[in-house]
Amino acid sequence: MNILTINLLFNTFVFWLAARIYVMPKLPELEPRTVLVPILLLHSLRHLGLMFLAPGVTDPGIPAQFTYPAAFGDLVAALLALAAIPAVLRGARIARLLVWIFNVWGTLDLADAIVLATTSGAPAFMGAAYWIPAFWVPVLLVTHYITFVVLLKYWTGAARPPQRLSRPGETDS
Repeated sequence: MNILTINLLFNTFVFWLAARIYVMPKLPELEPRTVLVPILLLHSLRHLGLMFLAPGVTDPGIPAQFTYPAAFGDLVAALLALAAIPAVLRGARIARLLVWIFNVWGTLDLADAIVLATTSGAPAFMGAAYWIPAFWVPVLLVTHYITFVVLLKYWTGAARPPQRLSRPGETDS
C-alpha cells in the first residue's frame, strides 16, 4: 500500500468521524437546504481538479489517462454544484433532481479518479497536486455521503420555499 492510499483512507475516516459526531446527529433538525448549500458551495470549488493539467503543479510524465478525466470530471461536478445552488435556495421543484444529478456524477467521478490514479501510476507524479487526493478527495467523499443521506432520508416531499428573514428591529405585520 502506498502513502497516498494511506493518506486518502485515513483522512476519509477522520472526516467521516467528524461528520458522524457533528453533522449526522443534527440532520433530523435541519432543512435540506441548510445542509446542502454549504456542501454545494464546497463542491463548486472542484474546478481545482484542473490543477492536474497545470504544468509545474504535477511532475512531467503524469499519465494523461488519469489527468484529463480527473480534471474535467471535477469541472463538470463543480458546474453541476453551482447549477443546483440557486434551485435549492429558491426551493424550486427541480432542486432535488439537480442535487441528485450532481451527487451521482460527483461520486462516480471521484471513484473513477481513484481507480484511474491507481491503475495508471499517477501518484508518483502528483507533485504539488498531492493534496488533492490526500486531503480534498476525502472531504468530498464524506460530503457526498451526507448528501445521499439527506436525499434519501431527510428530503421527503417537495422542498419548501425559503422563509424570509426579518431584519433586527423589524416586526411581522
